Amino acid sequence: MGRAKTIEPRAEGLLVTRLGLLSDSHGRAATTRKAVALLQAHGAEVLIHLGDLGGVDVIDALLVPGASPGDLIEAHIVFGNVDWDADDLERYARAVGIKVGHPMGRLTRAGKRIAFTHGHLHDCVEQAITDHVDYLLVGHTHQARDQRVGITRVINPGALFRAAAYTVAILDVQRDHLELITLPEG
Repeated sequence: MGRAKTIEPRAEGLLVTRLGLLSDSHGRAATTRKAVALLQAHGAEVLIHLGDLGGVDVIDALLVPGASPGDLIEAHIVFGNVDWDADDLERYARAVGIKVGHPMGRLTRAGKRIAFTHGHLHDCVEQAITDHVDYLLVGHTHQARDQRVGITRVINPGALFRAAAYTVAILDVQRDHLELITLPEG
């Protein structure tokens, strides 16, 4: 009798490596929908909204079909300094299947440790850097950013409101590659 073959379970997120990053929608659901469509066209497998959503319509814009019928692309949110109704937004997001990681969410993808927060709570930013995460994803400033602080790569995809150009980003954590994408005007 031959030995039984052991099948190893897939490591969480091993195959999901392309993160779609967006921030600072400030209630602009139509702009957020355009941004999400652009991220999908660039291969986003997970969406992470980094705060200042501004309403349930923006949460609805993150609800996009996944690979299988009835599935949605995995989406995560944190709240920002203008999300005054965070409790109501959290209840709604959870009810529709969006993961809420406020004030700071954490993921592991392709063996990389990822923390994400809006950026206005300095304790969260400092904690992620102290924890030596591989990536810290933030919003808040409405300006795209990509720099290293120690071993942590700090990334801000820009904003979908009050910015010279509206930008989002694709982060491929397996390749350590960031692509900043500008939304077309109009």
